[in-house]
Amino acid sequence: MTDPRAGRRCHSPLNALHAAVYFSPEFDAEMTDLGLPAATGAPFSAGGYFGARAAAMGAVGPGTVTATFFNFSPALIAEHVPAVWAVATPGQLLAARLRAADKLLRRLLGDEVVASKEIAEAAELARHAAAGCDRAGRPLGAAEADQPVAREPHVALWQAATVLREHRGDGHVALLTHAGLDGLEALVSHTASGRGFTPAFARATRGWSEKEWSAAEERLRARGLMDADGELTEAGTALRADLEHGTDRLAAAPYDRLGAAGVARLTDLAGGLAATALSNGAYPTGIFGRG
Repeated sequence: MTDPRAGRRCHSPLNALHAAVYFSPEFDAEMTDLGLPAATGAPFSAGGYFGARAAAMGAVGPGTVTATFFNFSPALIAEHVPAVWAVATPGQLLAARLRAADKLLRRLLGDEVVASKEIAEAAELARHAAAGCDRAGRPLGAAEADQPVAREPHVALWQAATVLREHRGDGHVALLTHAGLDGLEALVSHTASGRGFTPAFARATRGWSEKEWSAAEERLRARGLMDADGELTEAGTALRADLEHGTDRLAAAPYDRLGAAGVARLTDLAGGLAATALSNGAYPTGIFGRG
């Protein structure tokens, strides 16, 4: 068995490459070309995001998106789903997302890196790992795993990173539910840990009001997980750590398939690619917490 923490270290740069597409002008341009509203004054097109990320599951309803995306306001989701399917089909959205990923990685990494043997190696390793993802109880991960693999290695790498990200996320949602955290409580406690987005950015992009956010904080305080200053208590910190360790365990299968040497190599390759992408402005500034 591979050390689960090694799996998390490998997942981190892969996830950075995966998620960057939703913040990119390339994604926004593809969504507007399909007829969806542009992300005017926002980090990404909400309708495009919900549609493109849910599209692998088909033209699902708002309930399915709420259940699988977990920490978004149901009201925000209902603004865009199922309306998005009247603008673009799931197949059109998936194709547009791949085009955006292709263009984004070429811009952030450069054509020389995109054509390199290292990115081809990373793609092969990531695909091998993704083939080890179990599907039972993993709706988003399984849906992404069903998609045909692109011929271009850099796009295939992005696809494999997407499968691994959604597989891990599906397991994480199961643990959050088991811990008795609803989607907003999970989001509030995660931002309080200093990881992930800042509270202001999380509220804005996930569609929660300050009143709803404050009510979730009060529920966490009632459970002894948050203090009066909005910081996690010792119990809250321990719960978040347990959730991450449990998620590592549930996400271990693809990294076990890859083996320790393969995980180390993929971590090194993906880490270098992610570092380059981040240095070239993969994400807006000021959106992440202190951790």
